[in-house]
Amino acid sequence: MRILFLGAPGAGKGTQCKKLSSKCALLHLSSGDLLRDAVKNNTNAGVAAKEFMDKGQLVPDKVLIDLFREKLSQPDCAAKGFILDGFPRNRAQAESLDQLLSELNQSLDIVIDLTTSDSLLEERITGRRVCPNKSCNAVYHVSFSPAKKDGVCDLCGTELSHRSDDKAELVKQRLNVYHELTAPLIDFYGSKNLVVTVNGEGEQEAIFADILKALKVQV
Repeated sequence: MRILFLGAPGAGKGTQCKKLSSKCALLHLSSGDLLRDAVKNNTNAGVAAKEFMDKGQLVPDKVLIDLFREKLSQPDCAAKGFILDGFPRNRAQAESLDQLLSELNQSLDIVIDLTTSDSLLEERITGRRVCPNKSCNAVYHVSFSPAKKDGVCDLCGTELSHRSDDKAELVKQRLNVYHELTAPLIDFYGSKNLVVTVNGEGEQEAIFADILKALKVQV
């Protein structure tokens, strides 16, 4: 299976992608993780990306596509299938991805659109707290999954932090960018009869069960 997840920041894409990757033995391809790995491993795309990242600039679409070309060309992607998370984010990237997949004689099988209200997304994101210990990276929420001791990671005892882009003033901006640039991809892929909508509100396990049902995977 070759799956793409769409959904606004805070919709739970990362959580559900990880669960699905484990359940179905699919590669979870997060654009952020791929970037970090490519830079770490000094791949051609990684070297190109690092030049922009070191200057605090956004990595251009062409470099991102080269990054995905490096990964999707590997035999394990062709053999196992994959889940795309966080890419594409706009129409130009989606068209470039289509072209890349065509070059590789691959195509997406399904696009899962995780839908959630903006009010819930804002609550989810602004309440998120993360462990800054890189060997831990645990994630908590002040309401939904709080740490046992307020402000302290259960796993390693590190003081939890509130990411700057999770603060209220920036959350609205991130959601506006999503609605303007990424949400139109629902129609883009809908015209190809690839989109299945899954309600992203509720308990994680119930949402996951709905995703498996959409994919016709036995629970």
